[in-house]
Amino acid sequence: MNAAPQEITSLVGREVYSNNGVFVGEIEDVRLDLDARAVTGLALAELNHELFAGRVERNTGVIVPYRWVRAVGDVVLVNDVIERFDTGSDEEESDQPPR
Repeated sequence: MNAAPQEITSLVGREVYSNNGVFVGEIEDVRLDLDARAVTGLALAELNHELFAGRVERNTGVIVPYRWVRAVGDVVLVNDVIERFDTGSDEEESDQPPR
């Protein structure tokens, strides 16, 4: 993402939904690769606790890899990976530590 700084900070506070319409969380911060001048992740808070039950404590957040983002507008859409992660059928499981 080659966005101007004001565009990057405008992501903060936006709601994140899966491409199936399930609320995931709210963007609290962005993770940047300064050398590549690219967004690498979205730090989410105010999570949908049903999606993350048993995996994330209530007052913590998660970082979603930016490559999961499908669209940015009034809300941010991410792959349904989040929903598949909950069932263990995520093909991108390599981002997660071994169980």
